[in-house]
Amino acid sequence: MPYTFLVTRRIPQAGMDILRTAGEVVVNEQDRKLASAELLEMGKSCDGWLTMLTDIIDGALIRQCSKLRGIANYAVGHNNIDISTCTQMHIGVSNTPDVLTDATAEIAFALMLCTARRIVEADKFLRSGQWTGWAPLQFLGTDICNQTLGIVGAGRIGSRVAEMAAGFNMRILYAGRSPKPELERRTKAIFTSLPQLLRESDFISLHAPLTAETRHLIGAAQLRMVKPGAILINTARGALIDEAALVEALREKRIRGAGLDVFEHEPQVTPGLRELDNVVLLPHIGSATETTRARMAVMAAENLIAMAAGRRAANAVNPEVWDSK
Repeated sequence: MPYTFLVTRRIPQAGMDILRTAGEVVVNEQDRKLASAELLEMGKSCDGWLTMLTDIIDGALIRQCSKLRGIANYAVGHNNIDISTCTQMHIGVSNTPDVLTDATAEIAFALMLCTARRIVEADKFLRSGQWTGWAPLQFLGTDICNQTLGIVGAGRIGSRVAEMAAGFNMRILYAGRSPKPELERRTKAIFTSLPQLLRESDFISLHAPLTAETRHLIGAAQLRMVKPGAILINTARGALIDEAALVEALREKRIRGAGLDVFEHEPQVTPGLRELDNVVLLPHIGSATETTRARMAVMAAENLIAMAAGRRAANAVNPEVWDSK
């Protein structure tokens, strides 16, 4: 039987084409996030939703959609969805892991390079017409090669960043739930505690999921532990950092700099960050390559069709929905 799908924001055509082979597609044609009331109006009669990480899919919304069989999140993370309520109502949830690993790891490394070598500052300086020629003390940065990189959360993306760092001959520390022997074999990474990682790392790159336990994982107390002159990178979730505390640390030059692709209150940027020269700010473009976004669209569409048909999604977040049947 044909299904009806809601796509909450336009995605690459490859994913749209797949969905249309299985049924009718209702699309938010406006390039903006839908309000909860709009989501309900457009999606209450749909079998499946293909959602963005910016969509807030809470329990109150889910419980009003009795026809809903599956939610395919166009992201690796899924903290925007009330998974518990979905599971209780036998609604499958899926995500898009693996396909954006390289792209996001590349952005993390790009932020390290840009912040360490003051690329954005130098670009602005040249464009402003102030440059009069080479100078021996102009825009001195810090080295990346042979420095220590601390990775917080050595999942797919964190591990890929470690592999890239090995090519720069970096000493690699990582903190997480448990040791990763295979990662250690490939990169000579060393498993350690978060406090030790903060004290010893020249660069700190965050790759942990956002949970109740990891919210403000890096706060004022942790920033006081950080090695003077270190650089903090976040391409995971903004709320891993207490950004008000980060602004103070950057203003006081207690850390050298920061590179952020995600923010605590997206799309709002914490007051003070924009005015600082020692932070590089990107508009959440970690997975933004043509190839990666197309592959995400295909994966999400295939997951959604499977869930609408009552089958377990290949990338199920709550597999117990199907295991209990």
